[in-house]
Amino acid sequence: MPTDRTPLDRMRLDKWLWAARFFKTRSLATQAIDNGRVKLNGERVKPARDVKPGDRLEIRLGEVEWMLTVQALAMQRGPAPAAQALYAEDPGSHARRQQQASDRKLAASPAAAIKGRPTKRDRRQIHRFTGE
Repeated sequence: MPTDRTPLDRMRLDKWLWAARFFKTRSLATQAIDNGRVKLNGERVKPARDVKPGDRLEIRLGEVEWMLTVQALAMQRGPAPAAQALYAEDPGSHARRQQQASDRKLAASPAAAIKGRPTKRDRRQIHRFTGE
């Protein structure tokens, strides 16, 4: 087992995803890998597969897709700035994520369509429409 002083050359994929803060727990990372939401160098892999600097990852989290290159490895989960130093995102992937985020901001919220209880006016229209 490497100590804190020896540099890492390989580590498990699920552990790297957890350390890079893509998933809150290693078990969630394992589930995502098993479900095919994470690809290593373009192919589906198992959670125990070793990842090393220079590997390419495709990660799909809901509608968002990340295209990354592994830059470094970390044995522990650290703060967000340290986690972001573990990978480099492709410029095309970053632009696509930013566009999706702005599209989501402009889209109407599904909760906005639900007004709650009908008003007295709404109730009258409902009764007129249903013939009650």
